[in-house]
Amino acid sequence: MSIDVRVTSEADHLAFVASRRSASFLQTPAWGRVKSEWRRELVGLFRGAGPDAEQVGAALVLYRKLPRLRRYLAYLPEGPVLDWGSDDLGALLRPLAAHVRKQGAFGIRIGPPAVVRRWDAAAVKAGLADPAVRRLDDVAPTERDATGARVVSQLHDLGWRPQAVEGGFAAGQPQYVFQVPLRHPADGSGDGVGEAKTEADVLKAMNQLWRRNIKKAAKEGVEVTTPDAAAGVSDADLAAFHALYLHTAERDHFTPRPLGYFRTMVDALAAEDPDRIRLWFARHEGDLVAATIAIRVGAHAWYSYGASSTEKRDVRGSNAVQWAMIQDALAAGADVYDLRGITDTLDAEDSHAGLIQFKVGTGGEAVEYAGEWDLPLNRVLYAAFQQYLKRRR
Repeated sequence: MSIDVRVTSEADHLAFVASRRSASFLQTPAWGRVKSEWRRELVGLFRGAGPDAEQVGAALVLYRKLPRLRRYLAYLPEGPVLDWGSDDLGALLRPLAAHVRKQGAFGIRIGPPAVVRRWDAAAVKAGLADPAVRRLDDVAPTERDATGARVVSQLHDLGWRPQAVEGGFAAGQPQYVFQVPLRHPADGSGDGVGEAKTEADVLKAMNQLWRRNIKKAAKEGVEVTTPDAAAGVSDADLAAFHALYLHTAERDHFTPRPLGYFRTMVDALAAEDPDRIRLWFARHEGDLVAATIAIRVGAHAWYSYGASSTEKRDVRGSNAVQWAMIQDALAAGADVYDLRGITDTLDAEDSHAGLIQFKVGTGGEAVEYAGEWDLPLNRVLYAAFQQYLKRRR
């Protein structure tokens, strides 16, 4: 039976997302409002036509206009939302590509949420300790995912092109992330969802330094709070987070986002679901020592942004606030706590190595996704787009 692609309402899109245990927050209607510089469209993939058609996929499509032309890159960050275990992805992706072509797209970029490889904490730590190891590729993965391998193979066969993660216009999402599993592996019975871990299970998996720092924060009197979701995030709370975030950006040498971006992000996601986004604060004797933003969709919880004070680092506010967010994710029944992006470096001399060293202490795992893939729909314009990106680097 053929696949029909048509524009859907926010309510229908959210209903489909809610029917799945995991879907990226980048595929929610709210994220389209956050990315206001892109034209946005919600589409559904239906098996068959008419009111009785079965919905089998959903997508937030962001259209970015080419300079001086009424042609667009159609971008689906960490999407579309569909069954990536299908043996015939072409039956789903070809109609989607045809739809965005009719909307003026010269190319389409997708980000399949399909895991390719995993490295547990022990493998990552061994790689970090070995001077001969430079990247995750140099370490044998703990697990290779057959579904992810099929996705990559099918996309190659269908003519899609893998993309390196790029900033700016490309708006690339991380291919490598670090995650803490909050459930034990499924035993093959029931609904395929493993038994929930306890706080003791998660703490036991952490390294000794993380456990010691969590205890030290409690002993030092660090208090972790989060504004009531029903009351919303106040301007004062957001300003406090942003001031510490600017301090962190100056110290760690990255370009910060403006306060207005976070106000838009909080307002859009909270309006969709009060529990979608939360701010967390760690204070010591009234001083703000760490602050974070957490996001949750269904059974997937993310640590999205973080900030920490250079002063009072010895009270371990960053560990305290992370542990509070993990506890909250466990209480919400989440399957995974996602610390988002890492690079693939394991080189101790690389400035990015500190990030993975901090995250590996949680006892989680490094996860490689299939990455982002492009399908040119107009080869001349797509080639011009590629040249445009090269000039911007």
